[in-house]
Amino acid sequence: MRYLPGEPQNLPGNRDALSRYQARHFRFDVKEGVATLTLNRPERKNPLTFDSYAELRDLFRNLTYAEDVKAVVIVGAGDNFCSGGDVHDIIGPLTKLDMPGLLAFTRMTGDLVKAMRACPQPVIAAIDGICAGAGALLALASDIRFGTERSKTAFLFTRVGLAGCDMGACALLPRVIGQGRASELLYTGRSMGGEEAERWGFFNRLCIPEAMLTDAQVFAYELAHGPTFAHGMTKKMMQQEWNMGVDEAIEAEAQAQAICMATNDFHRAYHAFVAKKKPVFEGD
Repeated sequence: MRYLPGEPQNLPGNRDALSRYQARHFRFDVKEGVATLTLNRPERKNPLTFDSYAELRDLFRNLTYAEDVKAVVIVGAGDNFCSGGDVHDIIGPLTKLDMPGLLAFTRMTGDLVKAMRACPQPVIAAIDGICAGAGALLALASDIRFGTERSKTAFLFTRVGLAGCDMGACALLPRVIGQGRASELLYTGRSMGGEEAERWGFFNRLCIPEAMLTDAQVFAYELAHGPTFAHGMTKKMMQQEWNMGVDEAIEAEAQAQAICMATNDFHRAYHAFVAKKKPVFEGD
């Protein structure tokens, strides 16, 4: 982007474009402000590898600077979302690593979740079929989750002799579905069906499988054409306020809302209301 004097948001380094990004370990397409990220190993239920973990982490970090991506949809190719870490490409090699190597891996996977929570774009997970292990954490780290009745979500770490505290699960899952329900899923590693996931609040809505991706993309499109600067502020405050008391949260929101009141989108909304028109937001 060409630098325009008087527009510091356009300073070199502050903005980037990802529409031409060529992903190596998954599919990535941008259309009308919505990025669709497709985990693309359907023959093995879309498992993650060391390389795909790292590329996902770096991509979500770069989304912080993406001017052409306003919302993200994550979906799995075929009839499944993600089966977790690839047994042959990840689980096997992990059994041969020393402690520094194991810690480097677990920190990398955690950094992916941190990057998803830190990027300003709303992230919508479209979940069909198997959503297990690290795949369940990709869904959990998203902001919105659409699912199907036939989906099966499992935080199955205890099934392989590990703790349920992987990639932030013990912090995130109780906040989404409650402490007791999260405890049951993390201790047992059992699958949670689609209807149960919606009833427990893990899914925002259930879709028929054939329409799920379209429904998620339409929802993302609506967000992408809304006040995107304000959406980013909402996401940041929901993340930051987990570690605040009520008084600190109210003050933080006062500051955040005052910042949003200084945006052009706020003024556009007012003038559109006066003119009895629908506001056209531009994210500034």
